[in-house]
Amino acid sequence: MMYRWATEADAPAMAALFAANHRDALTEQQRDEQGFVQGGFGAAALRAMAAAGTLLVADDDGNVAGLLALSGPDELPAPPPPVVGLLAAQDTLRWEGRPLSEVRWLLYGPVVVDAAYRGRGVARGLFTMAVEAAAARADAVVAFIESTNRPSWSVHVDGFGMRPLGEYVVDGRAYSAVAAAAVRAPGDA
Repeated sequence: MMYRWATEADAPAMAALFAANHRDALTEQQRDEQGFVQGGFGAAALRAMAAAGTLLVADDDGNVAGLLALSGPDELPAPPPPVVGLLAAQDTLRWEGRPLSEVRWLLYGPVVVDAAYRGRGVARGLFTMAVEAAAARADAVVAFIESTNRPSWSVHVDGFGMRPLGEYVVDGRAYSAVAAAAVRAPGDA
């Protein structure tokens, strides 16, 4: 498996992966078992994000096995409601004793792994690349997890050790903000 920055040519495969795992495309049972992604990320949006250098992919011999967005909170031209809520809650969310509004951070997510690749370390590979790639620009990567998305909590908090920063509510849905330190890759100066 190769972890790399996405290219514009990856957009159709990324859009198909995103659509197949979108909250609205899954049954309640599927959401409970595998988690979900949300937001409007079609091929055009993903192509633009790839061109801007804000998408990572897990590439299995030319097949997109997973994707992860990593962007500055001010780099989103039209942030979706959960991101707007996260931005509005920055003064109440705490990272290492400081309000998030005083920390250099990047938005981590959405992240999605193709069903055929789950349980094979793809999400961890994307996470590792993200925290290493973020080190040049930020002190932390910050994600939001909807309270009903227990699989995402299990992967990111229980599995990867992302730390809860606090909660907020948007349009009647509860979200937890979680974060991990951006770290330099071994051997980086």
